[in-house]
Amino acid sequence: MENLLAGAYLATGTIGKVGTPGAPIAKFSLVVVPSQHSVTGTVVITQAVNGPDSHIVVQVKGKIYASGLGKVTQLVSLHGQYVQSFPPPAIGAFLADFDAHLAIDNAWNGTGGFSYYKHQIENVPVASAKQLKEELA
Repeated sequence: MENLLAGAYLATGTIGKVGTPGAPIAKFSLVVVPSQHSVTGTVVITQAVNGPDSHIVVQVKGKIYASGLGKVTQLVSLHGQYVQSFPPPAIGAFLADFDAHLAIDNAWNGTGGFSYYKHQIENVPVASAKQLKEELA
C-alpha cells in the first residue's frame, strides 16, 4: 500500500474569477497520486447568491496526466455528485453532477472550468492556494 501512495501530495486552490462579485468559485483540496494518475478530494463551490447554490460541497475523484504542452504540464479532470435542493417554493432534492477540467503547470496554476446544476463556467483562472495568497497580499 505504501508504494502505491509514494509521491502523493496535497493540492489546494481555486477555480474561478476570485474577487469578481457574484462569480461562482470552486475551492479544491485534493490528494494527488501521480504514479496512479489519480486525484481525490473535496470541492466547495461558493457564490454570493441566495438559495441552494450559495454553498455546495462535492466529494470528487478524477485523473491527472502529463500534457507536454509548453507551460501547461498537467491536465486534470474531476467528477462528483452532490445533493441539489430545488429552489423555493418547491420541496425536495436530487443528485446533481459536478465536473471540472484544468490545464495547469506544476504549481497548479493555469486555466480551467467547471459545471454544476444549470451552471457552466469556462476559461477561468486556476490558482494554487500559495499563488492566490501572494496575489491578495
